[in-house]
Amino acid sequence: MEYTGTLSKMESALADRVNYFLQLSKEQIQLNDLLDKNLKITYLGEIYCIKCGRKTSKSFSQGFCYPCFQSAPETEECVLRPELCRAHEGIARNMEFAHSHCLIDHYVYLSRTDAIKVGVTRNTQIPTRWIDQGAVEAIKLAKTPNRYTAGLIEVALKKHMPDKTNWRNMLTGKITDIRTLTDVKKLAYSQLYKNLQTYYESDDSITKIEYPLLDIPAKVNSLDLEKTPVIEGKLTGIKGQYLIFDNLNVINIRKFGGYKVVLNTF
Repeated sequence: MEYTGTLSKMESALADRVNYFLQLSKEQIQLNDLLDKNLKITYLGEIYCIKCGRKTSKSFSQGFCYPCFQSAPETEECVLRPELCRAHEGIARNMEFAHSHCLIDHYVYLSRTDAIKVGVTRNTQIPTRWIDQGAVEAIKLAKTPNRYTAGLIEVALKKHMPDKTNWRNMLTGKITDIRTLTDVKKLAYSQLYKNLQTYYESDDSITKIEYPLLDIPAKVNSLDLEKTPVIEGKLTGIKGQYLIFDNLNVINIRKFGGYKVVLNTF
């Protein structure tokens, strides 16, 4: 089969294991069905903004042209740093967008990718956010009425634990922190100021996540479509936003949003 289109973030659904889908033009490809099959991804040398669709010579923030990167609400600084959100003060690039993305319930969570990390996500993005980062389990720590407050909690906890994932460890299944999420959650609560403790989430249920993996690689080599425009190999796994091949090469699909490619399966 052959598919042509621009790349976008893989969509996912959580069942016994994560089901992944890739949209290329009008085709939705069920990636789990391609496990143990040969794939060939050919970059055609063209990039189109995932926001406005215009052709661009360079991609910013995983798929935006520079004007959209500068103006789109999806690339506002609070996307990466929630504590900088000002939507609760009526300040945002687009208040309509802010009402549906910033001024809604948010969760501060703990997830195990390699270490145990702290993160923030909208209530509508659970468990998608955890899947996108390759977490094998996650627990809710706090529930807040907006993005800004969740960001304050995350900043307080970043003094004591990481907020980023070591992608190599995540893909190779290396666990660097064996503590239980419930134990770390209790500790995290004690590390918060009292005004932030009021948002503590009492639900201690843990979401377990299994990924479609035929094999866990001992090491990985991340490929860049700009440097390696043709990527080929047998698909042996999908985790986070990565495709994993039998030759130990991996590609972060989300990183190349807007890149026009041909995908061949055989």
